[in-house]
Amino acid sequence: MSTTRPILVYRDALLPRSEAGFMRRQYAGFSTLSPLWVGRRVLADLDHSSCRVAATFPGLSGLGFKLAGHVPGIAGLRALGAIAVHAQFGRGGALALPLARALGLPLVVTFHGGDVSKDAHFRRFPLPALFALRKRQLAHYASALVCVSEGVRDGLIARGLPAEKAVVLPIGTDTLTERPRTGKGDGLLFVGRFVEMKGIAILLAAIARLRAQGWQQRVVLIGDGPDRDAGAAAAASLRGVELRGWQPAEAVYAAMRDAGAVCIPSVRARSGEAEGLPSVATEAMGLGVPVIATTQAGVNGLITSGLNGLLCPAGDPDALANAIATLLDDPARSIAFGAAARRRVQQDFDAMTQSRRLERLLCGVAAHPPASTLDFARILG
Repeated sequence: MSTTRPILVYRDALLPRSEAGFMRRQYAGFSTLSPLWVGRRVLADLDHSSCRVAATFPGLSGLGFKLAGHVPGIAGLRALGAIAVHAQFGRGGALALPLARALGLPLVVTFHGGDVSKDAHFRRFPLPALFALRKRQLAHYASALVCVSEGVRDGLIARGLPAEKAVVLPIGTDTLTERPRTGKGDGLLFVGRFVEMKGIAILLAAIARLRAQGWQQRVVLIGDGPDRDAGAAAAASLRGVELRGWQPAEAVYAAMRDAGAVCIPSVRARSGEAEGLPSVATEAMGLGVPVIATTQAGVNGLITSGLNGLLCPAGDPDALANAIATLLDDPARSIAFGAAARRRVQQDFDAMTQSRRLERLLCGVAAHPPASTLDFARILG
């Protein structure tokens, strides 16, 4: 009878619904390790059946943990017998650093797009950001800095983090187990948070140009966020644009299968925040749906423009409008691109394969003392 060994997974807020899918997919293929989640607070809609919470640090204890690195309930955490700490996001790594140190455990941090692009994380004046304060200690103590894309790794190194600890390990998608799209689909779909970085204003400006030219295909926007009201106001004057709000995964996948293409019109936000590798890209492509994305969408290495999707300059509604019309007005191209997109995801972005690789990495890290420099190629195989 086999037993699993626990690891502690740190995410400050457990768990925003916009993150739940891609967070849990990272652990879906684990067979020898068991994730126990730790954070400062639990959100009301957390699905406890798929997210085992080991400890939280609420109120004043959480404030002491954040500001002074004081870890409450350390005896109980030690009794869990965890073999490593895996922190999500760069700031999460800075927060989890005192936890890993107090337990004497190796630390692995997964970096997403905003972790390296958002200037606020690296601010030193007038008040230093938490990540900036602990950056040097984190770089020394962490055993692995996992990057979800090559672009994130490049950004991490440019920000002064050690290249020898940075390893690229994209998050896979589970849509390869779903029924793929049949036929050409109909219209354009956007899925994502309503925030500046996602480029919704650029997308709606592109649709306005297409409508002025007589282009009539439907446009569906799925998601929620602080800019949703502004998006709704901009869409109100456009015919055939539907806002559906937040939707569960099964509804999103159904909308993808119905679409002619998924659009990722990302831009670099004024804060500096930019995409890493948005999960919507691999999800759509895994379902055989081509993606139209900008050069700021973090999809380098995933989308080959003119083969399995289209890329256009970020922040350019005319270029985006042209790409949308080029693909959606050519059903044969949409079908061919969609088939190529699914093959690309099958090659390198299967959720279970990527999850097992993460498990191998965590097991390899756990076999060495904290701060070790490891041979990732040998560990990952």
